[in-house]
Amino acid sequence: MAQIKMYTTSWCGDCRMTKMFMAEKGISYEEIDIEETPGAAEIVMKANGGKRKVPTLDIDGRFVAVSPFNRHQLEEALGLA
Repeated sequence: MAQIKMYTTSWCGDCRMTKMFMAEKGISYEEIDIEETPGAAEIVMKANGGKRKVPTLDIDGRFVAVSPFNRHQLEEALGLA
Protein backbone atom coordinates (compact mmCIF):
# COMPACT_ATOMS: atom_id res chain seq x y z
CA MET A 1 0.00 0.00 0.00
CA ALA A 2 1.14 3.52 -0.78
CA GLN A 3 2.50 5.87 1.86
CA ILE A 4 0.04 8.78 1.91
CA LYS A 5 0.33 12.15 3.60
CA MET A 6 -2.64 14.50 3.41
CA TYR A 7 -1.91 18.19 3.88
CA THR A 8 -5.02 19.90 5.28
CA THR A 9 -6.41 22.80 7.29
CA SER A 10 -9.09 22.58 9.99
CA TRP A 11 -11.56 24.80 8.08
CA CYS A 12 -11.31 23.13 4.64
CA GLY A 13 -14.52 21.56 3.28
CA ASP A 14 -12.66 19.75 0.49
CA CYS A 15 -10.38 18.26 3.16
CA ARG A 16 -13.38 16.94 5.11
CA MET A 17 -14.82 15.34 1.96
CA THR A 18 -11.46 13.79 1.09
CA LYS A 19 -11.10 12.38 4.62
CA MET A 20 -14.62 10.89 4.40
CA PHE A 21 -13.73 9.34 1.03
CA MET A 22 -10.52 7.83 2.47
CA ALA A 23 -12.43 6.41 5.47
CA GLU A 24 -15.12 4.98 3.16
CA LYS A 25 -12.40 3.22 1.12
CA GLY A 26 -10.45 2.08 4.22
CA ILE A 27 -7.31 3.94 3.13
CA SER A 28 -4.97 5.06 5.89
CA TYR A 29 -2.96 8.27 5.70
CA GLU A 30 -0.99 10.69 7.82
CA GLU A 31 -2.77 14.03 8.22
CA ILE A 32 -0.63 17.16 8.35
CA ASP A 33 -2.30 20.48 9.22
CA ILE A 34 -0.39 23.12 7.26
CA GLU A 35 -1.31 25.80 9.79
CA GLU A 36 0.05 23.79 12.74
CA THR A 37 3.09 22.01 11.26
CA PRO A 38 6.22 24.10 10.60
CA GLY A 39 7.30 23.88 6.95
CA ALA A 40 4.13 22.10 5.77
CA ALA A 41 2.62 25.15 4.01
CA GLU A 42 5.88 25.58 2.09
CA ILE A 43 5.75 21.94 0.92
CA VAL A 44 2.18 22.46 -0.34
CA MET A 45 3.07 25.73 -2.07
CA LYS A 46 6.10 24.16 -3.76
CA ALA A 47 3.93 21.24 -4.98
CA ASN A 48 1.21 23.59 -6.32
CA GLY A 49 3.06 26.38 -8.08
CA GLY A 50 2.99 28.76 -5.10
CA LYS A 51 -0.66 28.12 -4.12
CA ARG A 52 -1.81 26.89 -0.72
CA LYS A 53 -4.16 24.24 -2.14
CA VAL A 54 -5.64 21.85 0.38
CA PRO A 55 -6.04 19.03 0.51
CA THR A 56 -2.80 18.14 -1.21
CA LEU A 57 -1.90 14.48 -1.04
CA ASP A 58 1.63 13.14 -1.16
CA ILE A 59 1.24 9.61 -2.53
CA ASP A 60 4.66 7.95 -2.42
CA GLY A 61 6.31 11.27 -3.30
CA ARG A 62 3.81 12.22 -6.04
CA PHE A 63 1.75 15.30 -5.14
CA VAL A 64 -1.94 15.61 -6.07
CA ALA A 65 -4.13 18.58 -5.10
CA VAL A 66 -7.78 17.62 -4.64
CA SER A 67 -9.17 21.14 -4.60
CA PRO A 68 -11.95 21.36 -5.51
CA PHE A 69 -12.88 17.87 -4.33
CA ASN A 70 -13.16 15.49 -7.28
CA ARG A 71 -13.98 11.86 -6.46
CA HIS A 72 -12.89 10.55 -9.88
CA GLN A 73 -9.55 12.42 -9.76
CA LEU A 74 -8.91 11.04 -6.28
CA GLU A 75 -9.76 7.47 -7.33
CA GLU A 76 -7.35 7.78 -10.26
CA ALA A 77 -4.57 9.25 -8.11
CA LEU A 78 -4.95 6.38 -5.63
CA GLY A 79 -5.06 3.73 -8.37
CA LEU A 80 -8.68 2.80 -7.64
CA ALA A 81 -10.21 3.83 -11.01
